[in-house]
Amino acid sequence: MSEIFFNGPAGRIEGRYYPANRANAPIALILHPHPLYGGSMQNKVVHQVGQIFQKHEFSVLRFNFRGVGRSTGEYDHGLGELSDAASALDWLQQINENAPQCWIAGFSFGAWIAMQLLMRRPEISGFISIAPPANNYDFAFLAPCPVSGAIIHGTADQVVPTEAVDRLVNKLSSQKNIQIDYLKVKGANHFFEANIPELSKQVSDYLQRQVALLDARMTAA
Repeated sequence: MSEIFFNGPAGRIEGRYYPANRANAPIALILHPHPLYGGSMQNKVVHQVGQIFQKHEFSVLRFNFRGVGRSTGEYDHGLGELSDAASALDWLQQINENAPQCWIAGFSFGAWIAMQLLMRRPEISGFISIAPPANNYDFAFLAPCPVSGAIIHGTADQVVPTEAVDRLVNKLSSQKNIQIDYLKVKGANHFFEANIPELSKQVSDYLQRQVALLDARMTAA
């Protein structure tokens, strides 16, 4: 693990970078929950998801949005945070020029930012969206969603009603050539406090399936 700093639109951005042990590994960018409610790259879900990507031999970057930890600047209602995420992906790609796959994952507010970045960066090949706040933020920009991915939600989420996520999943699943794996963690609240092991298993199993499929398609092409 390397503690890193790179330049963002609002100044210095603090991150943690975990390079894979093999050359030309796929890359993954992980985005944390809302900065104004204690969200940071040290969040348990964010940290765990990063470890799962590492286990699957990805080079992984977590970072703090502006105004969090040692990242400079202040909260910018999602606009600046999207720019921070774009800068983080730029940095990750610069040191992994030959990465065969590029994934993005986000938790809660981070899921909203991740899905916006997905629309702007065609090189992203897959996503994992955990507890996307479909009741508080507009996801209408996913028209159409450019790649398939997974949406994971706790059945006892007290912050984001299941019905709101159901509607988002149905909307995305109706789009041509898009496969959304809707994975539910039984009994989990918004923060997955007592359900990290089950969440981890869902993420790991999904990644194992999808990375193999994408590798096979790239080899065939």
